[in-house]
Amino acid sequence: MRRLLCLAAASMLAGCSTGAAPEASSTATPSVLVSTILPRQGALPQTVTAYGAVAPAVTGTQTFSEAQPGQVTRLLVAAGAAVRQGQALAVFATAPSARSSYLQAVDAVAAASKQRATTAQLLSQQLATRDQLVQAEKAVSDAETALAALRSEGAGSASHTLTAPFDGVVTSVTAAQGDRIQPGAAILTVAKAGSIVVSAGVDPAERGRLAVGQSASLTRLSGGAPLSGRVIRVNSALNPKTRLIDVDIAFPAGTLLAGEGMQVAIATGQVQGWVVPHRAVVTAGGPAHVFQVDGAKAKSVPVAIALASDTGDVVTGALDPHRRLIVDGAYQVGDGDAVRWAH
Repeated sequence: MRRLLCLAAASMLAGCSTGAAPEASSTATPSVLVSTILPRQGALPQTVTAYGAVAPAVTGTQTFSEAQPGQVTRLLVAAGAAVRQGQALAVFATAPSARSSYLQAVDAVAAASKQRATTAQLLSQQLATRDQLVQAEKAVSDAETALAALRSEGAGSASHTLTAPFDGVVTSVTAAQGDRIQPGAAILTVAKAGSIVVSAGVDPAERGRLAVGQSASLTRLSGGAPLSGRVIRVNSALNPKTRLIDVDIAFPAGTLLAGEGMQVAIATGQVQGWVVPHRAVVTAGGPAHVFQVDGAKAKSVPVAIALASDTGDVVTGALDPHRRLIVDGAYQVGDGDAVRWAH
C-alpha cells in the first residue's frame, strides 16, 4: 500500500514537470480618453454684469399736465404708440371755474384801463393828483399781469389740443378719456425717439470700474441673440428704492421695446494671460490647476484664475506652450494618469 502511494505521487510530479508553462498575463495599462488643445496667450474682456429693463432716458421724456382744472374730453393715443412731431395726443377742456377766473381777469383789465383814462382826464382838469394817476396805471399793470398768467396757463381757451413736441413713443397714459383732473396731474408721457435706453442697477462696489462710453452686451431675459450697446450715463448716487447705481445703456433704435427685461454685461477692461476653456480649469479638491499632456500622461500645472466667464477663463501659471492642454476629461484624470486623445 505504501508503495502504491509513492508511485501515484511520482506520477503526478512527472505530469507537472512535463506540462507546458502558462503564458504571462499581458493586461493593457488603463487610460482616460480626453480632448485637448494647444494653450495660447491672449486677453478677454472684464465685465460688470447687471440687470434692468428698457425704459425712457431721464432727459428724453416729456410729461403733459395742465395748470388749470379740467376734463380730458378726447384721448387720441395709447401707451406704446409711436407718434410724430405735431401729432394730436389728447383734447383738454378747461373747467368752467378756471374759464370764469380768466373772464373776470379780462374784465379787470378793461375796468382798470377805463379808470386810468378817467384819472388822466381829471388830472388834465386839475381834478385829480399825479399820485392818483400813478395808482391807476399800477392797477392796469397788475390786472394785465394776472391776465397774462392765466392765459399762459391755458385758461384763455375753452379747450385745446395737446400735441407731440417731437417724434417719439407714448410710454404711459395716466388719464382716461372723460377724466376730470386737478392742476398739475399727469395726463400722458412721451419719450423722444432715440432716447429709449436700457436702465440697469449696478452694485455700488463696481461704480469705480464704470465710465461713459464703455461698450456693453445686451441680452433679453426672454432669450435671443445679444445686442451691442454703449454706456451713456452712470449715476453718482444710489437709487433710493433699489440701493444700486443706475446705469443707462444706449442701443440701436427700434431693436428693443419699452418694458423688456434685460441682462447687461459692461466691458470695463481687458485681462491678459493664458486663455483656456472654462471646463479645462479644475477647482475641486484643492487649488486651481489644469492638466497638460506629458508624453502619454496627464501633468498637473497649478494656475491662478485672473478671470472666469462663460466664454473662457484667463489664468496665469507655468504652462508649456508646446504641450497640449486637456479640456474634456480634465475632471476625470489625476496627476500622472495615462491618457489618450483623438488627433
